[in-house]
Amino acid sequence: MAGKLEERLESYLLSVVEGRRTGTGAALLRLLLGALSGLFALLVQLRLWCYKHGILKYHTLGCQVVSVGNLTVGGTGKTPVVEILARSLQQSGRQVAILSRGYKKKKRKRTLKQKFHDFLAGQGDSEVPLVVSDGEHILVEPVYSGDEPYMLATNLPNVAVIVGKDRVRSGKHAIKHLKCDTLILDDGFQHLALKHRLDIVLVDRTNPFDNERTLPRGLLREPVRNIKRAGFIFITKSTGDGAEELRTRLRELNPTAEISECRHCPRYLKHVFEGSMEPLEYLRGKTVLALSGIAVPRGFEKELVHHGANVVDHKIFADHHRYSLQEIIELHEEAHERKVDAIITTEKDAVRIPRLEHPRVPMLYLRVEIEMFSGQEQFDEWIRRICLE
Repeated sequence: MAGKLEERLESYLLSVVEGRRTGTGAALLRLLLGALSGLFALLVQLRLWCYKHGILKYHTLGCQVVSVGNLTVGGTGKTPVVEILARSLQQSGRQVAILSRGYKKKKRKRTLKQKFHDFLAGQGDSEVPLVVSDGEHILVEPVYSGDEPYMLATNLPNVAVIVGKDRVRSGKHAIKHLKCDTLILDDGFQHLALKHRLDIVLVDRTNPFDNERTLPRGLLREPVRNIKRAGFIFITKSTGDGAEELRTRLRELNPTAEISECRHCPRYLKHVFEGSMEPLEYLRGKTVLALSGIAVPRGFEKELVHHGANVVDHKIFADHHRYSLQEIIELHEEAHERKVDAIITTEKDAVRIPRLEHPRVPMLYLRVEIEMFSGQEQFDEWIRRICLE
């Protein structure tokens, strides 16, 4: 119940911020959010100043640290970029660990023995790093790891994935216990406590900086000008046409960063409960019911239509919605009654869907990978530099 209330509140605030809500109440709320936005931006800049002048201390762990993040909240397609970066580094000989917060994960209860061990180690009640994958085995369920860390652990053999709020502590664990020499901070652009070797920032071509206002009046985590900290910028969801106007703006904000264009390219479909794969041609001529709980659901629907599917309905839930078994049963019943050929969802959603032993309708997810339009040579050069240092 609390989760659904939170989703409704998020949905309402988003509609106010985007101007879809009208009336005196919405207008007054936007004024309040605008004032809070100014205060938030001031605090963000104060925090950066404190790190720059040594009032707040960076931590260095004696290994390579690369962050992948963005200026806006959600929707830039970060996970496939983290995946391609981790795979490239691992295949080039690095021992890689991905450090993530595990957004909206369920907290695991610690035993009395674990709490006593942490107390003796001087760690008090702080959260223990959760090893989702040690590079050989997946060790926890997605409900405890969070969606993206579990996806990364599944798709990246030989790469460790660790979840925890304290990523300095997670990094120390990866180095000491998993013998890692390269750390990737998933969603790490704003995480300053652990010193970065390189900041990769993602910018959504379709909505680069929203309304250019910080939270809570806009979707920016920090002012646009702060993209000057980035060493590499990925323009995601690109069409390959050069994105000249956006490139010009980015170059004004950051004269030195390498800029690459890429898109999220569907590769195949995979059955949620069976694991078998289907080519994209499977969608052609099929009547499907779409299901998604992601930040930008319409892009997913457009891909299904582009590949020939007839989308009769699209069930849209809040980002990171955790589906109940009853919701999935009811969805399958509806799909069966409407005589659709299949239910299609996203890979992020698939890890949150409870298992059905006897689904009435085939249920598949769309596997998406990164395809680079430009900047491949520069990206490869960055990988080479990281691996040689």
